[in-house]
Amino acid sequence: MRLTADLLLQAPSYLNPVNDRELNLRGHKIAVIENLGVTRDQNDALDLTDNDIRIFGPFPKLIRLKSIFASRNRVTALHPTISASIPNLNTLVLSSNNITELSDLTALMGLKKLEFITLVDNPVVEKENYRLWILWLCPCIRYLDFQKVKDVERKRAAAIFGTALEPSNLSKSILGIKNNIFDVRVGADNGIDGDQGKRELTRKLTEEEIENLRESLKNATSLEEISRIEKTLKLGHF
Repeated sequence: MRLTADLLLQAPSYLNPVNDRELNLRGHKIAVIENLGVTRDQNDALDLTDNDIRIFGPFPKLIRLKSIFASRNRVTALHPTISASIPNLNTLVLSSNNITELSDLTALMGLKKLEFITLVDNPVVEKENYRLWILWLCPCIRYLDFQKVKDVERKRAAAIFGTALEPSNLSKSILGIKNNIFDVRVGADNGIDGDQGKRELTRKLTEEEIENLRESLKNATSLEEISRIEKTLKLGHF
C-alpha cells in the first residue's frame, strides 16, 4: 500500500502514554516512506510498526518529531539524509528488520539528540564491535538495545574507532563500505568480454555521483523508483 495523503489524513492521531502526539500508521503494508509533509510537522511520535518499508527514509523536514517506531518491517538501509530531516530524533526502534552491515548504520552519525535506539533481531547485531560502532556513531546514546550504555564502553569505542576528526583505520574501512544501494558493480551485464566480464568488478562512486545519487533517492516517491535507481547502479550507469 502507498502512504498517500488520504491515508495520512485518516490515520489516528492521539496523545500516547508519555503525552506525545503520536500518528499511528501500523500494519498498512506501507512499502515507501512518502508524503509525510502532509502532517505539517504536528506529531512528536510516528508509529510505522508492521509494514513493508525497505529504506528508512527519506523524510521531509520534521523538526518536532522525536520518536519513530518501525519494528517488523524490511529495512535494509537508512537514508543518508535522516539527520538533516529529523534532527531532534530522540528514540528510534528498528527491531526485527534486515539491517546487515555496520556501514548500513552510518546515517545515524548526524543524529545529535538520539538517546534511545534498539536494533535487536537485525543481522547486524551479530557483527564484531557492533555495540561499540553504534556508540562511536552516536556518542549521545544512553540506552542501546534496552541496555544502559557504560562509560567504559564509550572509552573502548573511542580507543577502537578514534574520533570524528581523526577516525581510526578500522572506522575508515567501515565508512568506506557502501551498502547495497550505493554499490556500483560492473561486469558481464555491461557487455564486458573475456575473463573481466566473468567476474564482478566494483569501483567507488565519485563525490559528484554520490551527491547525484543522494538527490535521486531523496526525490524518489515510490519503491519502483528506488528499485530502478539500484538497477541502474548495478549496470554501471549514472
